[in-house]
Amino acid sequence: MSNIREIKEGLQYQGADETIVYTLTTTPWGSTPSSTAAKIYEVDGDTLTDKTTTQMTGATAVTDDIITLPAVTALVAGTLYRVEIVFTCSGNVFEAFAELQAER
Repeated sequence: MSNIREIKEGLQYQGADETIVYTLTTTPWGSTPSSTAAKIYEVDGDTLTDKTTTQMTGATAVTDDIITLPAVTALVAGTLYRVEIVFTCSGNVFEAFAELQAER
């Protein structure tokens, strides 16, 4: 399973002035996800700084096998971010991630 932790679409680009709500389909891990949560981190080399309170608004929501993330907003152009999504399927706890590159 470790090969499928990163979302298959790879690095995503988001403008600093954009607000985007991303979704994750959990079918590769299992059905009916529960206990969902999402965080966003600023990436600086090997250091991750939690930016969830300033750059995510709202809460995760689940419909069937789709997790809707909180809105990602107020990114700083030129900064790399990592979004992590934790969820439970069939008693297993998984963590998927995506990288976001903020652009002007």
